[in-house]
Amino acid sequence: MTGPFLPRNDGVDLFVRLTPKAAMDRLEGIEISADGRSHLKARVRAVPENGAANQALERLVAKALSVPRSAVSVVAGGTARLKTLRISGDPAALAKAIEALDGRQAR
Repeated sequence: MTGPFLPRNDGVDLFVRLTPKAAMDRLEGIEISADGRSHLKARVRAVPENGAANQALERLVAKALSVPRSAVSVVAGGTARLKTLRISGDPAALAKAIEALDGRQAR
């Protein structure tokens, strides 16, 4: 299985499936979609209006990966459930941290 990310020179691109208006903010591990691509499942309490859900997702991922909030940004899928987040930092360390999210719940 390939992880839900693509390494870059300055960090990683993380593929996420976001569910807004959830009961709580949480990451639910790595999931394989019907087309065989993997993504990190995330839920946030924020509503999908004026970028609120995207900002909540950026904060949640930054906290889970122990990176500054400014290191995480939505670069694709701003209005879709499937999003790409660009995370700045050491690609190897970020890849290891993302893989560690599978099988545990990050809040």
